[in-house]
Amino acid sequence: MKNFRKGASIAALFGAMVGGGPALAGEFILTSPDVAEQRSVAETFVFNGFGCGGGNLSPALQWHGAPPGTKSFAITAFDPDATSGSGWWHWVVYNVPITVDRLARGAGDPARQLLPVGVVQGRTDFGAVGYGGPCPPKGSRPHHYVFTVYALDIDVLPARNGATAAMIGFTVHNHQLAEAKLTAIYGRY
Repeated sequence: MKNFRKGASIAALFGAMVGGGPALAGEFILTSPDVAEQRSVAETFVFNGFGCGGGNLSPALQWHGAPPGTKSFAITAFDPDATSGSGWWHWVVYNVPITVDRLARGAGDPARQLLPVGVVQGRTDFGAVGYGGPCPPKGSRPHHYVFTVYALDIDVLPARNGATAAMIGFTVHNHQLAEAKLTAIYGRY
């Protein structure tokens, strides 16, 4: 289930499950003009390496409806279907100020310097800082790529630049007020 906020009512939860109607007041929502729920990721956003030849641009993301008490955001992209035994972290972004509600297409490329001041990227499972797009093994079923924005109750995560997803995840899960998700898919045949 996506876009669930802690403390949501049973009626709101049921409405989200059946997909009926517009977003509820106060619902934390993540959207993108570049990736869509349960739709295939375009080659523009696919990794360039490991046998993949995509553009490796991070998609533009937008969010709204963060709960009261939110002081900052963190963003991740994760493939739970990776055959690593522990999934695969494709993007880790943290220390996103409360005044920011979107990231531009390509913001995950450190050379482009498109992130707002003070925003930090962590190290992905590709071993580098910045966005690394989908690139599942050839012939595997399509993988799910879960983009998540976390609303946090702290201003700054106590982690250095280039921290691992595990380090950021530990802090995020201890300071999370809500999360909003968008799950895209990608396969190589």
